[in-house]
Amino acid sequence: MKIYSYNVNGIRAAMGKGFMQWLEESNADVVCIQETKAQPDQVPSLEFLSAGYFCQCFSAEKKGYSGVAILSKKEPKNIQMGMGIEKYDREGRMIRFDYDDVSIVSVYHPSGTSGEERQNFKMQWLEDFQSYAVELQKQIPNIIFCGDYNICHEAIDIHDPKGNAKNSGFLPEEREWMTRFLDAGFTDSFRFLHPEEKDAYSWWSYRANARAKNKGWRIDYCMTSNIMKDRIIGAGINPNAMQSDHCPIYVEIK
Repeated sequence: MKIYSYNVNGIRAAMGKGFMQWLEESNADVVCIQETKAQPDQVPSLEFLSAGYFCQCFSAEKKGYSGVAILSKKEPKNIQMGMGIEKYDREGRMIRFDYDDVSIVSVYHPSGTSGEERQNFKMQWLEDFQSYAVELQKQIPNIIFCGDYNICHEAIDIHDPKGNAKNSGFLPEEREWMTRFLDAGFTDSFRFLHPEEKDAYSWWSYRANARAKNKGWRIDYCMTSNIMKDRIIGAGINPNAMQSDHCPIYVEIK
């Protein structure tokens, strides 16, 4: 099973930039989408269905904001929207598909770049998300959390670690949370297979031609339960996909 994660920065905008062509070429079994920025009736579900993908979205109450979705060649046996915490669920930040032998989550962690209030919201979300993930793993051992985490974990994951040391997304407390999350029973699939690979990023600022210069951040992850380590046969990043300021990442499991 090949699972992609893609922050599309607006699904309608991405559709106009060749998303359907990318989807066909990806040959993905599952695609976890973040930042749809669309209400359910604005998500092109019929186009996805025509391409062979069942689609379910979970939108934010606020129009043009946040939102997640999952596309799947196989219809899941169960769908769960949100964590059951109202202040997060109204922002449309998580959706889960349960299959017979694995569950897959599309998650969009908050950004703290707009100021202290949202940074505090982000830090509380991270703690609550970890509690949710740990408890869920007790019920569903084989689980994959794919999405935009809005955090670079280590210096190798960002083009300028010193210059960004005080910026949201690379703050010490965010990085420490990521370490604790992994220690709680999860595996960064990309680093599991590529522990020393440098200059591998999934997001670039639009400023100063950052993408062309590869001045990026690796903030998108496919995290698997530790119990699934032996099932990881591939993990990668596709920086050539240009439908968003992010690029798609993937994990392949047997």
